[in-house]
Amino acid sequence: MPAAVELEHVTKRFGEVMAVDDVSFTVDKNEFFSLLGPSGCGKTTTLRCVAGLEEPDSGIIKLSGKVVTNVPAHKRNVGLVFQDLALFPHMNVFDNIAFGLEMKKVSEEEIEKRVKNALELVGLKGLETRRIHQLSGGQKQRVALCRSLVPEPDVLLLDEPLGALDLKIRRRMTVELRRIQKEVEKTFIYVTHDQTEAIVMSDRIAVMQGGKIKQIGESREIYSHPKDPFIASFIGEAVNTIKGVCEKPGVFVGKKLEKPVKVEIREELLNIPAVLSIRPERIRMAKKLRNLDNILNTRISSTLFKGMYHEYEVETGSDLMIKVFVPYMGPKTTFQVHDSVQIGWNKEDAVIIPI
Repeated sequence: MPAAVELEHVTKRFGEVMAVDDVSFTVDKNEFFSLLGPSGCGKTTTLRCVAGLEEPDSGIIKLSGKVVTNVPAHKRNVGLVFQDLALFPHMNVFDNIAFGLEMKKVSEEEIEKRVKNALELVGLKGLETRRIHQLSGGQKQRVALCRSLVPEPDVLLLDEPLGALDLKIRRRMTVELRRIQKEVEKTFIYVTHDQTEAIVMSDRIAVMQGGKIKQIGESREIYSHPKDPFIASFIGEAVNTIKGVCEKPGVFVGKKLEKPVKVEIREELLNIPAVLSIRPERIRMAKKLRNLDNILNTRISSTLFKGMYHEYEVETGSDLMIKVFVPYMGPKTTFQVHDSVQIGWNKEDAVIIPI
């Protein structure tokens, strides 16, 4: 079975700016695939090339195994949802959703059936006659999603559709989008700069920087095993990176670490500049630690209460600052600034990344 979407060495320039630089990836049928990266990294331009709204300077784009690189957008059978929803304010909910079907001369009976099924799917049943200005932000997003789904596209392309919503609604909509995608069994390609959205919804994520794909993988893989210092810092709330080198198998010597630490490392990373990357939540902290591969003596420099956990910044004897997240278990479990504590982790908790 051919992939739903294939890009082979796609490049797109705007004048002197290389927006998309030799991008290749494959999206499987019924997969939720996200393009994740900071503003200006090329993710939206890549999506627009898939949609047919931009023509690449070079490379090949395939939909269901067929080359569509030069096929116009209206002949690609893809759905589009953008942050600017472009709903028609003079139409009610039903007419907004039905608009594309009416343009395709679909029968009234079929339109009625598809629109009602779509409204039930997204939890808007009973709002058919509601005007657009009478809807909440989340409801408008659902209407836009319905309008894109009812023509039954092979692929649905979503360009930061939740960006204008407030945080609580956005988080709720990420769960809803994932549920809807599974129910309709469609291929979704989702563009976002919000790593939480990508991690929660995606089967796989492609992280982009400077027009290039830096890494493609499942959410847990990218979070736990980043292949690049940029990815390590971009994904997740925080990360500790320590420069150094692995001078022999299983041992990392950090420039500011008070002593070598044990690590898991591939042979090809020996004796080259690298960083040790470790997430704050993977580090344990206590007055006294034992039964860990690596234990360091530190002093607490700052503490920040974040509800479910405390964020501590600790300083080692070599003037190295390390962040540690500790779940909040009550006031008796917290530490104070200037407390002497030990931090530690096992070798599989850290990742060695070449630089």
